[in-house]
Amino acid sequence: MPPPKLVGVTTVRSRQWRPDELLDRYEVLTIPLGDDPDGEGAIEATLVRQAGSAPATAGAVLYVHGFTDYFFQEELAEFFHDRGYAFYALDLRKCGRSLLDGQQPHFTTDLEFYDAELNAALDIVTEETTGDTGADGASVIVAAHSTGGLIAPLWLDRLRRTDPTRHRRIKGLVLNSPWLDLQGEAVLRTDAVGLLIKGIGKARAKTELPRELSGAYGESLHVDAHGEWTYDLRRKPLGGFPVTFGWLSAVRAGQRLLHRGLDIGVPALVLRSDKSRFKGAYHPAVDTADCVLDVKQIAQWSGVIGRRVWAVAVPDARHDVFLSLEKPRRTAYDEVQTWLNAVFGEGAQQ
Repeated sequence: MPPPKLVGVTTVRSRQWRPDELLDRYEVLTIPLGDDPDGEGAIEATLVRQAGSAPATAGAVLYVHGFTDYFFQEELAEFFHDRGYAFYALDLRKCGRSLLDGQQPHFTTDLEFYDAELNAALDIVTEETTGDTGADGASVIVAAHSTGGLIAPLWLDRLRRTDPTRHRRIKGLVLNSPWLDLQGEAVLRTDAVGLLIKGIGKARAKTELPRELSGAYGESLHVDAHGEWTYDLRRKPLGGFPVTFGWLSAVRAGQRLLHRGLDIGVPALVLRSDKSRFKGAYHPAVDTADCVLDVKQIAQWSGVIGRRVWAVAVPDARHDVFLSLEKPRRTAYDEVQTWLNAVFGEGAQQ
């Protein structure tokens, strides 16, 4: 039986890449997604790549961001470029470059909705790096952070079961502090609270949770506060975007699926900090810890995503391990290189 036809992929020649307004030497491609299933009008996603990149000798990386986030991590892209990978990043619908006027930032009521842009991005990446949308050879590493680190393994598990042609293009998964469970008091993870979140999420999806988000993490990162990174505060505000019941219900549904056990079908590397420190306001302690997620939960659930999982705690790393201070950041990159060597037989390249 012939493989299923892959739809929704325009040819390389007909695609309209344009200069990125946020990053020099990068360009973007809009992926139209039609009408929003959550009723916020026309939606789109945005694929980002480095302009004039050298041919990909090792394959490609497709990066997926987290909540209150978008792609700006150029150092991560350079790391993979230096090792022969074409690097692509996807700003999901209503996130970062893809957020349109009148839309609730990052809002969705079902994480599975993201399959549309993930599939389209995978098709584009595959065609541009191998010249064949139906290529069976595994060539793409998916990398994802935080909420993206929940979305990505759920997507790969579905691909393995329902779309093996696409799944065969993926050779590995790198998760950076994935959001695998709900942090906070144990009562928040009870069935009663879960049903409450689900009920409000269904009836009043855009109702915001009555709690103030800490700006400690954002202030630890941004160069205008206490950090060293420059990014657009409209797309990644220091205190984060509001959390809605509909979005949180979607996240909890995804986490429950993950807790039952997935099979992503490819080797995985899961990076996290070695400790969590939660603060209501910036404190130097958050510079050497995850102040967003509970790393014990990440450690607890990392093994359920598949059969070949390499889990690493990076001493003194931040929530985004690749935005950590210099020493833990170098350690995180060393761990990625070690994993590439061990799993794919790729020697260190500088």
